[in-house]
Amino acid sequence: MVKQVFIDGEAGTTGLQVRDRLTGRDDLAVVSIDPARRKDPAARRELLNDVDAVVLCLPDAAAKEAVAMIDNPAVKVIDASTAHRVDPAWTYGLPEMELGQRARLAAATRIANPGCFPTGFILLLRPLIAAGLVPADLHVSMHAVSGYSGGGKALIEVFEAGAEPFSAYGFNLNHKHVPEIRLFASLTHAPLFCPSIADYFQGMVNTIPLHLDQLAPGVSAAARIGLAAFAGAARTLASIGKLNHSRPAATAPNLSPMSRPGERPQPFSHPSRASQAHHAAQSTCACARHVASGVRRTPRKRRC
Repeated sequence: MVKQVFIDGEAGTTGLQVRDRLTGRDDLAVVSIDPARRKDPAARRELLNDVDAVVLCLPDAAAKEAVAMIDNPAVKVIDASTAHRVDPAWTYGLPEMELGQRARLAAATRIANPGCFPTGFILLLRPLIAAGLVPADLHVSMHAVSGYSGGGKALIEVFEAGAEPFSAYGFNLNHKHVPEIRLFASLTHAPLFCPSIADYFQGMVNTIPLHLDQLAPGVSAAARIGLAAFAGAARTLASIGKLNHSRPAATAPNLSPMSRPGERPQPFSHPSRASQAHHAAQSTCACARHVASGVRRTPRKRRC
């Protein structure tokens, strides 16, 4: 039997990608509101309750509004927003997080899709805490470099116009992903999270600096060696990651501070080529070698 899926917010960046992933499935049929009734709340409510599953690709407030419209308990809801990620009534949509999570997701009717940054950080840190290698009360710093597609249409236009080679943000230390990272990574304290956006369309590199002397008391020498090997393997995987850069080293960023809390990320001044090489050499970005060498890459809209 073919199941019906309604993507609420299908015209946005996330909605378009969800629809693309479902296209060609013979077990699912994506349905849409009649264009003539697109702005009719009654038509939206009707569709939200008549389908088998709903994917919400909306801002947080609109996602909560949509959930409030659903009266049919049989409708499965997947919310791509931040609105329900730390809500105990919702199941966190990361099947690899722990044993049994995949089964819980299969049985759930309310699923909160994990955030982009949290996915990597949780999968890096949660297993180490669960294994007793890293203490849960560790004060953690987390750094991330993301492609610009996650910022939606407005930010895509800024980067593809060539106006912004690199942006750091979140200086008020109140990024909306922090509660979810803290909860599902099993941290006692909120992490110090430093996100940034670089000049490639899609892809992400997450880094957690970890001193071996910060490991939990009693961790054996063998475990310490294994953890160091794990970090080395992670660096190797990062080095072969596929990210698309659109401009050569002449537009590489100066990694100095930037915008005030609450502001959108601001463009950086262009440093000297020696400074570019210095920063690229220290970068954990999978394509740092391209920045350092000045290789020109043509941007392509692709999924990593």
